[in-house]
Amino acid sequence: MSGTLFAIVLLSALLVLGNLFKEIRPLLVEVGAPLWVLWDFLLGIIPVSLIYTVPWAFLSAVLLVFGRMSSDNELNAFRAAGVSLVRLSAPVVILGLAFSALCLWLNLQVAPEAKRRVEDIVTRTIIQDPRSLLRAGVDQSRIKNVKVDSESSEGDVFHNFHIFVMEDNDDSTDGGAYIHADTAKTVVDEEKQQIRLRLTGVYSDGPAGPSKDFTLMSGDLEWMVVDYSEDARRKPKPSAMTNKEIDDFLASWPTLPEKYRARYRAEQMRRYSSSFACLAFAFIGVPLGIKARRRDTSTGLIVSLAVGVTYFLAGSMIENPTEDGQWVLWIPNLLCLGLGIFLFRRARFR
Repeated sequence: MSGTLFAIVLLSALLVLGNLFKEIRPLLVEVGAPLWVLWDFLLGIIPVSLIYTVPWAFLSAVLLVFGRMSSDNELNAFRAAGVSLVRLSAPVVILGLAFSALCLWLNLQVAPEAKRRVEDIVTRTIIQDPRSLLRAGVDQSRIKNVKVDSESSEGDVFHNFHIFVMEDNDDSTDGGAYIHADTAKTVVDEEKQQIRLRLTGVYSDGPAGPSKDFTLMSGDLEWMVVDYSEDARRKPKPSAMTNKEIDDFLASWPTLPEKYRARYRAEQMRRYSSSFACLAFAFIGVPLGIKARRRDTSTGLIVSLAVGVTYFLAGSMIENPTEDGQWVLWIPNLLCLGLGIFLFRRARFR
């Protein structure tokens, strides 16, 4: 338990810091988000990281403990006293079940809500202060396929405003567009739940606007920058929905194509299969730990790293199986279980 909790703290800190520098740095620099965003991001990313760190930490603890017991000949002493390896491993399996139940709760309830919270951080920041999306003198790239820049600002009004539109279709030959405006003003349309830009003194080189959200008005231009209405979120990401929300979503959209429906079903099944990683690691960790006989901890850490990476990579390589083939998501667990039983039988009779 102590080894698992220590490894959870260590691994979670590494994952959280990695995501912090990846996601929050552009948000703080480009959007100028307030510091409370860091707290919101941490509250959202920690439950998501626990899905991976709890199984990995449990495997590391099992390998380290049984490796040390093996190197100190404690296993031989237990066997001489009549205590079998099965009896010694029983607490590990019980802990594996307990941690699997914890991961199941995280996967089904906590993580989807946390992912939704993380995805909404940018939108909520912009809604509270629309000017944060367009800071004068800073090249902005938070809008898909569009970069914007302005020379100066006064309140909600930006002067000498530039819009660079990148063409996302490689086969297209129009090369996107460039739009210049003397001024740009942010406007919050509370009725439509949109944040729009009103551009005056517009000059356009290329299409009149980068998307259908542009409306040309006698030399002026109006652009919908952010749409935070419910209609704009009709197709939420499966990872940001609970299983019940996925069921309700699929029931309300019977005409959804089969490949998209299978994607949502695969997300549901993946949550169950990945939750039982701790139990699978309990079976494979004991015999692998016994084989790591060195007194230092490097062997156990290297083995846990290799097994954990292999397990999660194998799970990520199984993408969007059909509804009838959802069982393939359990293959990493079954492989760990089968290999663990095989190695366990060999360890008992050594």
